[in-house]
Amino acid sequence: MLFDSSTRSELAKSFGVTLVVILTIMLTSTLIRTLGQAAGGNVAPQDVVLLMGYATIAHLATMLILSLFIAVVITLGRSYRESEMTIWFASGIPLSRFVRPVLRMAWPILLAVIVLELVVWPWGNQNSAELRDRYQKRSDLSRVAPGQFQSSRDGSRVFFIERGEDPATGRNVFILANQNDRESVTTSSRGHLQMDGDDRFLVLDHGQRNETQLKTGEKSLARFEQYKVLTDTQVLANANQLPPKAMATLDLLRLPTPKNQGELAWRLGMILGGINMALLGVGLAASNPRRANNWNLLFALLAFIVYFNLINLSQSWVGNGRTSLARALLSVHGSALVLSLAIIWLRDNANRFGLRRRLTGAPA
Repeated sequence: MLFDSSTRSELAKSFGVTLVVILTIMLTSTLIRTLGQAAGGNVAPQDVVLLMGYATIAHLATMLILSLFIAVVITLGRSYRESEMTIWFASGIPLSRFVRPVLRMAWPILLAVIVLELVVWPWGNQNSAELRDRYQKRSDLSRVAPGQFQSSRDGSRVFFIERGEDPATGRNVFILANQNDRESVTTSSRGHLQMDGDDRFLVLDHGQRNETQLKTGEKSLARFEQYKVLTDTQVLANANQLPPKAMATLDLLRLPTPKNQGELAWRLGMILGGINMALLGVGLAASNPRRANNWNLLFALLAFIVYFNLINLSQSWVGNGRTSLARALLSVHGSALVLSLAIIWLRDNANRFGLRRRLTGAPA
């Protein structure tokens, strides 16, 4: 049918353009944020591009839903402004009839959202968490670039190391430490890494340690054949523990803890939210062609922000045990569905009433 095909074609074009714009903004903001984390020493510089890819893939579902919502509002809003809606209404096509072409165009997008939220979202978060965790659990020695001074994670030590042939060893080690009102300078000809339980130590060979009490000014000098410096604690303690957002959906279902239920509320909420936003866009697209300014897109974006925050709020409620998963999904997304259908019904009946009044010549 001409009505369905033309509507789907315009929706698809608007969706493609909107997705490109939103994806560009997302990539730019993600790049800036990831570069800032790399500059602050939270992630490895060589992992910046990989982390950007994981972050973009993880948030692709949100971008698809937002692009679909904006495409519906823009396409139908343009039809209102150019009086195309008046022609469709005069032809006996109600506003509710637009739900069919919108959903037919949106079903591949909604299917992609389901796959992204249930499969890709935890996969991307898991890989991103592993990259960050692997870098954070590297020893202070492996963080230091050869021939450069660099601080430890807590800022209490400054290192200068000439890297050896083995990445776990170094030559001409210099360590300046400031802890508990004591300042110490430790030098050594060689150092290597050694694990002791869950802790990692830097073992120095053939060096000396100069220590100064900052309060009293007392100084001491000690020479050593071997000296251990603790670089990381609990390196392997939580290696296998993943946050709920990085757990597979089946694992969340098998372990129904409040935090896991909260993560399920987010994933299922995004899927249901995509359907509701497509329906809500049909009702919120209405505008008056006689008005010079059109605020429907601004109100539609405000509605999206409110709905998105409600999804986050429901996740927090379920995660804190304040409500159950079923109740949160029903209250938030059931209410959104009823509101979307109610807006379409009200618009539909208002349009029919206005058309009947004009045709019969009834006074305004």
